[in-house]
Amino acid sequence: MTLEISRLLELTTWRAFDVTDDGRVLAGCDESGSVQLVELAEDRRTELTALPGAVTGRYLPGERAVVVQHDSDGNERSQLSLLRLDDRRSRPAPLSELEPLVRDPRHVHRLLDVLPGRIVYATNRRNGVDFDVIIRSVVTGEEHVVHDGGGMVSEVSVSPDSRFAAITVPAAKPLSDQVILADTMPETGADRRRELTGRDLAARHLHPGWHPDGLIVTTDADRDRTGIARLDPRTGERRWLVTSDTHDLSGRLSPNGRTLLVSTADDGAHRLALHDAGTGEHLMDLPLPTEGWCGYPQPEPVWSPDSRFAALSFSSPTTPGDVLLVDTATGTCKPLTFSAAQLAGERLAEPHVHRVPARDGLRIPCFRYVPAEPDGSAVLLIHGGPESQSVRAFHPLVQAMVARGHTVLVPNVRGSTGYGKSWYSADDARRRLEAVDDLADLHRWLPSIGLDPARAALWGGSYGGYMVLAGLAFQPELWAAGVDIVGISSLVTFLENTAPYRRAHREREYGSLTADADFLRAASPLDHASAIAAPLFVLHGANDPRVPLSEAEQIAEAVRANGVPCELHVYPDEGHGLAKRANRLDAYPRALDFLRRTLS
Repeated sequence: MTLEISRLLELTTWRAFDVTDDGRVLAGCDESGSVQLVELAEDRRTELTALPGAVTGRYLPGERAVVVQHDSDGNERSQLSLLRLDDRRSRPAPLSELEPLVRDPRHVHRLLDVLPGRIVYATNRRNGVDFDVIIRSVVTGEEHVVHDGGGMVSEVSVSPDSRFAAITVPAAKPLSDQVILADTMPETGADRRRELTGRDLAARHLHPGWHPDGLIVTTDADRDRTGIARLDPRTGERRWLVTSDTHDLSGRLSPNGRTLLVSTADDGAHRLALHDAGTGEHLMDLPLPTEGWCGYPQPEPVWSPDSRFAALSFSSPTTPGDVLLVDTATGTCKPLTFSAAQLAGERLAEPHVHRVPARDGLRIPCFRYVPAEPDGSAVLLIHGGPESQSVRAFHPLVQAMVARGHTVLVPNVRGSTGYGKSWYSADDARRRLEAVDDLADLHRWLPSIGLDPARAALWGGSYGGYMVLAGLAFQPELWAAGVDIVGISSLVTFLENTAPYRRAHREREYGSLTADADFLRAASPLDHASAIAAPLFVLHGANDPRVPLSEAEQIAEAVRANGVPCELHVYPDEGHGLAKRANRLDAYPRALDFLRRTLS
């Protein structure tokens, strides 16, 4: 095998969506070219769906049925359907064989949770902007609104007696979440919503789960690092269960309320352990196959209804993507798939971890992937978000670049998660260009590791695409080329034209069109496009609801007006990124050839 991009993109990857009490796993598999549902059980795999685009799903507890979430060509207006599982099924089901559950192609319907005979979902059908939380009977179709307070909705956890729903919504501060307790059966005239945490509190509140003594959440309230705490559902009083002063922790509570699955984030790799949910006491470590990552951007860990099993999505630089099954009865963490076997022993690059000196004495976390025969060029790959992070997971483009001789640097610039609240808040609103300045610090570091600063390129998607364009516009003397994938070219036109339900949510991070328009223009690459001198390669999906296609079209037009080469490739059946393998096989070899030409 040779590490050509086409071969790397054709590797099958797996992820875990759900698990039953008998250890069956509802998995996602992209062998067909897009992620479809497959059931893994006792060394058997059963293909369940054959839809045109990528899907996700959950089992309906107590039944042999799956709730399928799907959209159309990446438009993110997700619809919900039901697939009745038949052990005699001989082929995967197309869309026509799914039972409509919640469908209206004009609006978004996002599955939040599954209960016996019911689903919990969020929808913006009321006005196209605000998301309401609905509990729907799968049997009768009866629906009950439990939250209609406006704005976005992140997560929902319904109490074991179904009386209360803990709902996390975006708070006022960037990358902050508020916990709201909704009474599903309030007394006549009573207020059904109660705030457990303040709207103005700058803190994350993630993964709510019900314990007999309160609500378990992952939070960094009054801390720099996320830990796991219990909130009193009457007062909101917080009691810490598991914390670390040096690492972000994340906890997933088992349905029976007894066990916490705790993930420790350590420089882009995860360590897993089980803890007692009542006391926080450490019970056992769960060894992973190698240093890697479990969770976002893949599905988060999920428990079986009886709390015996947990299913994990795992990836590492040398593992394309596997499903792991945790058995709490035996304390084992067993792989159910073996994606690395497709590599046939081929060695992949693994990252060196660095802290790159910045202009102000801080240090930028960075992974460095080194080719066997480096040619002196460098490619900086910037993650999206911005409230996200680069992790030690498989990235076919990184491996393909390394195979071609490029040294690849994957930094976590200011604004990245995984390194504490002070770091992810360091680029909020009018500090946006602090993250762009990190790019110059990384460029300054290149000669110290034997790389040619005149042969350095930027590559990024979504917010990472904004960073590519900002680097080219604000630091034109530093960069030899840029690859922008579904990136923002103007913070003003992005906020004006993004899907209405996303606008207020994103203004928290970037700044307000009303109050910050002057700064938004000053920080927009489009407003400084006349300075761009490096060749540019742009990819975009025509159906992107997050970063509209107009963002790509306007920067391409402006760069070409400078007499600078700019390739723009638009895919009519894609949204925010390239979800279909056929499109990736068309786009990414072109992008890599562009790098070869511009960095040679």
